[in-house]
Amino acid sequence: MRTNMAAAGSKALQNVGTGNADSLLSSVETLRREASFRLEPRRRALMGQFLTPACVSSFMAQMIKCKKPVIRVLDPGAGVGSLSAAFVAAMCRKSIRPDAIALTAYEIDPLLIGYLRTTLDLCRAVSEEIGMRFEPRIVAGDFLEVGARTFTGDLFAEREDVQFDCAILNPPYRKIRTDSHERELLREIGLETTNLYAGFLAVTARLLVTGGEMVAITPRSFCNGPYFEPFRRFFLREMRFRQIHVFDARDRAFADDEVLQENVVFRAVKTIDPETNVVVSSSLDLGGSRLRTRTLNHDDLVRPGDPHAFIHIVPEGDGDPIRDQIEHLRASLGDLGLTVSTGRVVDFRAKDLLRDHPGRNTVPLIHPCHLQGGFVEWPNGLTRKPNALALDPRAEDLLVPGGHYVLVKRFSAKEERRRVVAAVYDPTRIPTDRVGFENHLNYYHHRGSGLPATVARGLATFLNSTLVDSYFRQFSGHTQVNAMDLRSLRYPAWDELVALGRRIGKSFPAQEELDRLVEEVIFRG
Repeated sequence: MRTNMAAAGSKALQNVGTGNADSLLSSVETLRREASFRLEPRRRALMGQFLTPACVSSFMAQMIKCKKPVIRVLDPGAGVGSLSAAFVAAMCRKSIRPDAIALTAYEIDPLLIGYLRTTLDLCRAVSEEIGMRFEPRIVAGDFLEVGARTFTGDLFAEREDVQFDCAILNPPYRKIRTDSHERELLREIGLETTNLYAGFLAVTARLLVTGGEMVAITPRSFCNGPYFEPFRRFFLREMRFRQIHVFDARDRAFADDEVLQENVVFRAVKTIDPETNVVVSSSLDLGGSRLRTRTLNHDDLVRPGDPHAFIHIVPEGDGDPIRDQIEHLRASLGDLGLTVSTGRVVDFRAKDLLRDHPGRNTVPLIHPCHLQGGFVEWPNGLTRKPNALALDPRAEDLLVPGGHYVLVKRFSAKEERRRVVAAVYDPTRIPTDRVGFENHLNYYHHRGSGLPATVARGLATFLNSTLVDSYFRQFSGHTQVNAMDLRSLRYPAWDELVALGRRIGKSFPAQEELDRLVEEVIFRG
């Protein structure tokens, strides 16, 4: 392995020889593809390793604005060094270059460290060709472990040798358990988070000097939802966004790794300056597709007073009227006296209570597959999911009393046009005094019981509107719909829901007619 890597490194150095930035990126991209091929898939999944393609690396590096004569750069989770190389190439192309780059790269995987050394040798060769000093340092260890240890309690130890002017990173994407060592490390710096990438961003933010900048590519999932709320608050106390780019297609950023994830690239600066603007852009990919760009105030990205600190990424001005319409609705969920909860039945925990078909001493069990055309169709014969739950003392806490409920899928399928998919559970269609809702559903209720029929139909109509779907996409980059997301919405007033519900009969209208009804009753009524 070392022989092959040494040969690859020697050949790459020969190719770069001229000090050409394009040749540097081309050579490192070859190393990335080779390393990616050699990574064992199970270990890659365990480590959350997705190496950054050259086009993405270059796009990110061009965002960095630092103009200091000596730039201290951090590349945590460096992989083969694609981002480090892109940063050096970007500096080489500047008309006014820095005198020196002092780069610190963290990497824990021995295989990748070998490639990383070759990449940094290439970076040195290119830098020396143009008279720019390049001082690399590889830290062969866990970035969270080393980075978090530079803090004392919740206070940063102000040490010059661990502070950076800028950071460029593609952090590993992996969930971390509550009892894990990573969670313990992050709690020591005052952060509770469920994913490794948020931990990397948080530690990186703490390691920047005041005015330092960070450019990162991450999943968009941190922008909303309860799991990332502590991270959002932590991050926004330290950083202000200056630029955000979102990819319109979920499979483009890491296409050769077949990663299906909505990603964002962002630039953020360590400052508390409230008067910052943010450039928001979007494109299908980075290969010349139409780029849509707008500039907005940071307060339009994260609304002051938002109790959940949601981040609204709206690349086009058409999104502003949608947000204004939603935010000017008359009621919160609390004003309506309603609550939204997550279904209580978790299949694997209630396995011995599940029944494929309804029978004596069973109650209906509703799954997302039972939501059809605005109503719950049960049993519908289209599913292999269990349709019933055995009546048993152990099932008592899993059931709700019969009544009208509005159900919303927690996860929408890729082929569904809407993120928010709602349906009415109508007890006249499914006569029973109790019912179970599976855990992949959210359900609206009034103090644990059902809603008036007209309110339920009106609420489901509103939730199924294109307006709500478009608004939801402004802050949610994944197909999950959390109960907190639904609680954060503004809603039509009670009388408006009743009026809307009265327009719905035994079936829901097609999308165009449904949207027209919402516009007519809610906004012109």
